[in-house]
Amino acid sequence: MLDSFTEWLVTYKLNTTLTLIIVVVYALFKYVLRPRIIAHAERGKLKDKSIDTALSAVNVLLFIAAMVIVFFVWGFDYKGLLTLSASILAVTGVALFAGWSILSNITSFFILLVQNSFKRGNFVRVIDGDNYVEGYISEINLFSTKLISESREVIIYPNNLLLTRPMLVNPRDRLNGIGKVLGQVKKEDGVLSK
Repeated sequence: MLDSFTEWLVTYKLNTTLTLIIVVVYALFKYVLRPRIIAHAERGKLKDKSIDTALSAVNVLLFIAAMVIVFFVWGFDYKGLLTLSASILAVTGVALFAGWSILSNITSFFILLVQNSFKRGNFVRVIDGDNYVEGYISEINLFSTKLISESREVIIYPNNLLLTRPMLVNPRDRLNGIGKVLGQVKKEDGVLSK
């Protein structure tokens, strides 16, 4: 049995060497990216749940990439799989940038994760045409961000809309939650007026 294993090892020496290299590179990427993600999340004052979500998503993506490369090294037949993967890439490409897709919110989560100005505790005003939503960033989830207005209303806002709408971070004047922007606002004697 040892002879047959040794013969197999000699026959597939290149494949096993490349597989070991891929496993080492996978481990290096995993342990290099992990502290960076944690550092960005801590700078953004995110909750542990958000950090765990980001780490899990990165681990899954790295594992899938490593497995695809290992299958390629061992000669997996990709002829039928190429058509399937091209279709999946097309759908994924559309989904990553489509306005209301789930993948678009996940992609936006990772972009917001590394934004220094978008962190827990900051007061933001999201402007959507003439309307606005404002509140303190309470929680950043995989699909949405929870804002809490000054009147303690909980606002759940999709992550992809936060990236596509203009946003004021820590504005000078606060407009009391949700409503319409009526032109230039001035604060006189503690009262907001047009």
